[in-house]
Amino acid sequence: MNVGSIGLGAMGSPIAQNFSNAVPGLRVFDANRQAVDRFVAENPSAVRVDSLAGLADCDVVVLSLPTSDIVDAVVLGDEGLLELLRPGSIVVDMGSSVPARTQRLAELAAEKKIALVDAPVSGGVARAREADLAVMVGGDAEAVGRVRPLLEATAREVIVVGPAGSGHAAKALNNLLAASGLVAAAEAMLVGAKFGIDQATLLAVINAGSGRNNTTETKYEKFVLSRSFASGFTAQLMRKDVGIALDLAREQGVTLGLGEELGRIWNEATAALDPGADQTEVIRYLEEAYGLVSPSGLPDGPKDVPGP
Repeated sequence: MNVGSIGLGAMGSPIAQNFSNAVPGLRVFDANRQAVDRFVAENPSAVRVDSLAGLADCDVVVLSLPTSDIVDAVVLGDEGLLELLRPGSIVVDMGSSVPARTQRLAELAAEKKIALVDAPVSGGVARAREADLAVMVGGDAEAVGRVRPLLEATAREVIVVGPAGSGHAAKALNNLLAASGLVAAAEAMLVGAKFGIDQATLLAVINAGSGRNNTTETKYEKFVLSRSFASGFTAQLMRKDVGIALDLAREQGVTLGLGEELGRIWNEATAALDPGADQTEVIRYLEEAYGLVSPSGLPDGPKDVPGP
């Protein structure tokens, strides 16, 4: 197959590198030309293109883009992929898009006899570099079958969820749970700090017990206790995914008690943090809101300061 990849950001670049290792002559495009320069320098078999028109004869074009608005601009524009690609081509959206908009995009693509497959990922930058991602896939079974070997080049596991939009719905719900786990872990740890329990000791207790989750096992020590706050996924992007999941719930007529409160906390935290803040910096926001961190960034002693 002739394969093109659009989007060479924090996640898009290692994913494209995995594809380049599997598919000679991978064509790459990004609005940031420096990102393309870096990628081609590091992956000599890749081929840079300077516009979407350079992808016109691709059999598969993979998108690693941050929002549905950007996806729509690339796919539906006057010189977008639906105008450029041949019938029988496949567009694979590996970003975290809005499920309802993905469904509509699939319908519009089908009118051009082009398939749209949604294949968002979970695992973060480190696992992307190791080709160890989990990929959740939605779309027509025949199209999914055609692109599955490509997806397996960047994945530990490829899970077919259902028709178009299902993968994006599953990804949003997964991130809703991940965001919930991060805040829940932070609150337990911060209460322990106010009581005077050493943070590393309490973390060891939690990870040896039934309360452990992805945040306690993979994020807290490496990114929070170290004060590096560098997990590679921004708080703003997590806020977007939480919002997508909550909107999905509302569309299904479901009001999520914990989810709505999580959305409030995440909105307040991201509004207070720098625009590019890492997702783990939400914990720094909570530390400050609970009065647990001194200006030096080190935990203070117990205080009777209410949380937000």
